[in-house]
Amino acid sequence: MKDTFNRDIYYLRLSVTDFCNLRCKYCMPADGVEHMEHEDIMSVEEIEKVVRASAKSGIRKIRLTGGEPLVRKGIVSICEKVSAVEGIEEVCMTTNGILLPKFAKDLKAAGLHRLNISLDTLNPEKYADITRGGKLSDVLDGIRSAEEAGFTNLKLNVVLMGGHNDDEIVDFVNLTRDNAIQVRFIELMPMGQCQDWDHNVFLTAETVLEKVDGLQLERTEGVATLYKLDGAKGSVGLIRPMSNHFCPTCNRVRITSDGRLKACLHSEHEVNLRGLEEELLESTIREAISHKPQNFNLSTECPSQSKRYMNQIGG
Repeated sequence: MKDTFNRDIYYLRLSVTDFCNLRCKYCMPADGVEHMEHEDIMSVEEIEKVVRASAKSGIRKIRLTGGEPLVRKGIVSICEKVSAVEGIEEVCMTTNGILLPKFAKDLKAAGLHRLNISLDTLNPEKYADITRGGKLSDVLDGIRSAEEAGFTNLKLNVVLMGGHNDDEIVDFVNLTRDNAIQVRFIELMPMGQCQDWDHNVFLTAETVLEKVDGLQLERTEGVATLYKLDGAKGSVGLIRPMSNHFCPTCNRVRITSDGRLKACLHSEHEVNLRGLEEELLESTIREAISHKPQNFNLSTECPSQSKRYMNQIGG
């Protein structure tokens, strides 16, 4: 489906829970957030209904997010039902990877196509600090489990943070030499509690090119510009929501776990989808997509206007 600015909107990031088993510093405040009650989030049946209506509105790709999607009860069933919806061509998931040893094989059998795994540091102490208590070894076990389950083209999401992980850029890039993975460096965005952080924390993706010799430009893939080291099995993606706004080619919308559609991540505007029967649900989704905002010039001087933390939106 085209919006009023002739962008083809075919990608839905669908949150299945606002809960997470980590509390990453850039995602939620130190004391956490008040989580929704069970009845406040969409049921498996509601999720399936929303995906069917979205597919009829032109959505072809679904990414399941959270919070942490793997803590959602019935996540394998959700994957099965979403994958089976007519018109949906690809179902992906972004996860912190901790629960993949338990779920990877079942997710693969349920029709999940690809995994993005969040990993902001390779240092155990820093991982515990950034995530407020997480264990790096749990994520590494999860990555191995995903590979053993048959997931290929794994992507590691690394949020760039000055003074936190910029000294590990070369180490992350070197992972692509012998591993067929894509390491994706993502610019930190001023959202939620991050809005008041020191500006030196907000690095541009160009920092990667400055620190790593020999990265060769390959192509653009969605919001990522891909680079590669000579002879490497994997690739490096740079995602620039701050330094190179991709609003003109944005192809996505988001639906929160409580059933509210956000046509723009950084807008406070949301459209309620819960309680709508299929015909009205589809027309409401189409209306929201057609009026997707043209742009939002995100910067440290112009932070996100969203009233939710990232774990409440779905990334």
